[in-house]
Amino acid sequence: MQIRVGCEFRYEATWPTPAVMQVQPHQVADQRILHEAWQLTPPLALHSYFDLYGNTCQRMVIPPGNQVLNYDATIEVSESADEVAPDAVQLPVEALPDDVLLYTLPSRFCLSDVLSDMAWQLFGTMEPGWARVQAICDWVHSNIRFQYGTSNSLTTAADVCAQGVGVCRDFAHLAVTFCRALNIPARYVFGYLPDIGVPPPDSPMDFCAWMEVYLAGRWWTFDPRNTVT
Repeated sequence: MQIRVGCEFRYEATWPTPAVMQVQPHQVADQRILHEAWQLTPPLALHSYFDLYGNTCQRMVIPPGNQVLNYDATIEVSESADEVAPDAVQLPVEALPDDVLLYTLPSRFCLSDVLSDMAWQLFGTMEPGWARVQAICDWVHSNIRFQYGTSNSLTTAADVCAQGVGVCRDFAHLAVTFCRALNIPARYVFGYLPDIGVPPPDSPMDFCAWMEVYLAGRWWTFDPRNTVT
């Protein structure tokens, strides 16, 4: 299936501002970019590189004044829904691959050490594996209210848990945090929210966030915002 994605950013800079854009979809086995184009007004020099996670990034220096950055792409994706595996097991820490260990540690927004006691109180008695991760998603979905404008670039998962409100990014951060507190490798994912199947007039395309969790030797997709896999 082919879908079209894209975004537009408008900036007003006071002085030359180094910036990194990360808006190009990740290319994997079931997802590839067929066509993409940047429209930069006024024109800018771009330098492309891959970050530590394999994401394509574009470096630039935004000059003083007004700047418009537009990205447009056609993507080929699988028509199948993400797999569901209720029997997928949680691996013990000593059995995790070296490159997965990173996703069990606290990070800037996912303060798993701060919420560790709460995570174990809520989910510690559950059978490790798929059911525990789904229970985390269900809890976040049921206890955090979705509302735009309630968080910012400094908001952590601990803040969201205390305030009980946030956006999809915050839902994902909190679910990742609970997973990591329970030694379940989890990582934050963001992408485009297409308007497929949405009757017009629809809202402009937006970004959205979810998470991937490592169970039974591979990564699986979970969406705590919508409590579905």
